[in-house]
Amino acid sequence: MKNKEEKYKQWLKTHSLPRPSVEQLQWLEMEIGMFAHIGVNTYNNKEWSDGSLDPECFNPKKLDCNQWVKVAKDLGAKYYILSAKHHDGFCLWPTNTTDYSIKNTPFKNGKGDLIEEFISACHKGGIKPGLYLSPWDRHEPCYADKDAYDKFYLEQLEELLTWYKWEPVEIWFDGAGSKGRKYDWHSIMNLVEKHAPHAIIFNMGIPTIRWCGNEKGYAPYPNWYVVNKSDIFDYTFDKGETDGLGDYFLPCECDTPIRRFLWFYHTFSRIFLRSKKKLIDIYENSVGKGANLLLNLAPNRDGLLNPADAKRARWLGEEIKKRYGKPLAQKSGIGDELIINLPENTKIHSTIIQEDIKFGQRVRQYELQYKDGQNWAVLVNGSSIGHKKIDRFRPVKTNKIRLKITQWLKEPKIKNFSVFE
Repeated sequence: MKNKEEKYKQWLKTHSLPRPSVEQLQWLEMEIGMFAHIGVNTYNNKEWSDGSLDPECFNPKKLDCNQWVKVAKDLGAKYYILSAKHHDGFCLWPTNTTDYSIKNTPFKNGKGDLIEEFISACHKGGIKPGLYLSPWDRHEPCYADKDAYDKFYLEQLEELLTWYKWEPVEIWFDGAGSKGRKYDWHSIMNLVEKHAPHAIIFNMGIPTIRWCGNEKGYAPYPNWYVVNKSDIFDYTFDKGETDGLGDYFLPCECDTPIRRFLWFYHTFSRIFLRSKKKLIDIYENSVGKGANLLLNLAPNRDGLLNPADAKRARWLGEEIKKRYGKPLAQKSGIGDELIINLPENTKIHSTIIQEDIKFGQRVRQYELQYKDGQNWAVLVNGSSIGHKKIDRFRPVKTNKIRLKITQWLKEPKIKNFSVFE
């Protein structure tokens, strides 16, 4: 690794360090999103159904997307992604491409459009809406015919991008079920560029963010943002890690359900609700490692978020503010060292470090040190920082804490170094 890093530094003498686009930078700054899965699976205790479930089962009589958005805001989410079509092929909008959709359900006598209600609620609540559209379709007969299905999928995507007054903040192309399948990504991405040029693209096509490699909500660490452009499709299915020595900026998103293993509502799911301790741990190991967290809360059969889920999401939002909302002190600067001076015997327990990431991910290794009498003692050894790095450590009392950057690719630019009790 050391030799590779030295070669990369030589390469950087004639090339620019990869930097985020405006859209990637804005996406990183949002930090938390919410995810929703609802469909025919919701009424059958299924996660992945095969496209044969009767759409007559779908009828969320008390649907309230405004309630969803309120919960998202309580969580602190800035964006919200809805699964418009999962792998079973059932569509939440009255598409012209298939009868397997909301228009052939009892919901609002077949006149409903869940996508429209979702977008409207997000706009009303100040949350940026996004879109999940599964490429894999287990219902559609033409899926076996590549050319026919490519045309079919393009029609579905175009409906979603043009029927509503919106531009999705993120388009989620799930790789599940598609290993070995080649879709017409050239045409798909041309369509996206035409109708949603600022959308973040997850995972497939020409991705601008990548999957973290698991559904636990944990970012890999070190969490490097830079990959080789020639390798971007390696991250579609299971690869989450990179060495950060490449030519393409591709940060990662950590998706996980609030109820372990379950993306859709299930009648037996109460025991799977994640504990408070686990949720704050997920936050500190996703956002706290420089990734974004996409937390799934599944609407129930009435079309509402479960009160227990909503309460737990609200707790997480409040706990994040409680732990990291009011620093004891903070500092910014350029160079390999920042020192924060504190009153004598100040108890500290955690820090946040943020690179000024618009200039690229520069830091490769750092130490957190505190003044212990006349000497500096090491609290934390770390590697990647990126948009945000949270470090929690045993409580100590001190009057100084120092960020010592020991390895970097370019001169470090630290936007925020904060210390907390």
